[in-house]
Amino acid sequence: MTLWHGRLEGGMDNALAELSVSLHYDIRLIVEDVAGSHAHVDGLVGAGILTTDEADVLHGALEQTRGEILSGVLTSTPSDEDIHTLVERRVTELAGDLGARLHTGRSRNDQVATDLRLWTRTALAEVASSVVSLQEVLLQRAKDSGSRYLPGYTHLQRAQPILLAHHLAAHAWALSRDVDRLCQSVHRLNVSPLGAGALAGTSLGINPDATAAALGFNHAFTNSLDAVSDRDFVAEALFDIALLGVHLSRMGEEIVLWSTDEFAFVTVDDAFATGSSMLPQKKNADVAELARGKSGRLIGNLTGLLVMLKGLPLSYNRDLQEDKEPLFDAVDQVLLVLRAVTGLYKTLMFHEEAMQGAADAPGAAAIDLAEFLVSHGTPFRQAHAVIGGLVAESLRGGATLSELVANHPELGTDAAALLRPGVAVTNRTSPGGAGPIPVAKQLLQLEEHLKLENKAVSALPVLRVR
Repeated sequence: MTLWHGRLEGGMDNALAELSVSLHYDIRLIVEDVAGSHAHVDGLVGAGILTTDEADVLHGALEQTRGEILSGVLTSTPSDEDIHTLVERRVTELAGDLGARLHTGRSRNDQVATDLRLWTRTALAEVASSVVSLQEVLLQRAKDSGSRYLPGYTHLQRAQPILLAHHLAAHAWALSRDVDRLCQSVHRLNVSPLGAGALAGTSLGINPDATAAALGFNHAFTNSLDAVSDRDFVAEALFDIALLGVHLSRMGEEIVLWSTDEFAFVTVDDAFATGSSMLPQKKNADVAELARGKSGRLIGNLTGLLVMLKGLPLSYNRDLQEDKEPLFDAVDQVLLVLRAVTGLYKTLMFHEEAMQGAADAPGAAAIDLAEFLVSHGTPFRQAHAVIGGLVAESLRGGATLSELVANHPELGTDAAALLRPGVAVTNRTSPGGAGPIPVAKQLLQLEEHLKLENKAVSALPVLRVR
């Protein structure tokens, strides 16, 4: 029996039934669906539609239903199109005619919007917490790296020496923006649609503010049409996760490069590597490649949802059933990647000699030579041309850059000393720069920032299970 059997004759064609069913994935909303129903039952008591005794019976039936579904005891029937119909059917079996009153003043339209907001709220908090855990690992590895340095790159060409701590902290700061976006998305979505009904509210004396408060929402909706049709929060969640995925992909790409024999900057721990089914010598950084590859899937989830939403008129349309699978998938996938990448960085071995050898190439200190001239009164563009010419001459052979600098009338041995190994990275003294003084300050700032992030994530609203 369908929820609309009074209006339509006969049952759905099998093709429509198969297309319509969503229980196989929206059963994940069971905890949220029952919590919303508990709040709705209490709201019906407040409206004088149910007595407290009747509410107690429904609350008991809802709890039993949730337990049966979570334990796998309750099996679905062909008429259980989604999680809402499954719960209502079982509650009615347990509570009799009283169960048929569960849906009074409520539509699946406001019900599913409420469920999905509750689920997304919890999911984004979990993602944010996992990001902070990765940041904490990056911070610890940065602290442990001490004075180690490596080349910083632009255009994938060696540019300037930077402290390894600076590089690792750069990833941590990018991830901090992801945490901020996730927290802001939670705050924006924390509005209750319950009470909006199918699209226009109800003639019954319900109090949406009361049910909103019971479910931990900041407030109830102000426009019922918007309440049942809004999936901005799903799009925002998918964007946040997609951009987080891009950051994780960048980190993965870096490890793929750094672990090659050509770079040899790092060794991936065996627990986070794989071998080859054919080549006995191989050790592959698959975890980094998967982190890189998953980003396309996360971006696809976002674009698919936006395309689905772009042409929908107000208010609810069945197209919106397509909002859950991309969201569920995105959360599942990014949590997998976060756990793996966190373990990867926790166990990663850095090779100081290879990194510093690459960073100590004479050309990497060219900017220091130009700035030496600037400090002695030469305009920067002229200084740039002088040093560029010396670099080009050294590449043609005959003399090293150090020799050319030492013999140059405007440079000399003091300038040539800037080319010694390890000197250039210490000259990065400007605030936020890559040298020891600003990096030491930066790591303290990052540590304090992570404390604030942990506090913000811990303060995100959670569903109070009855």
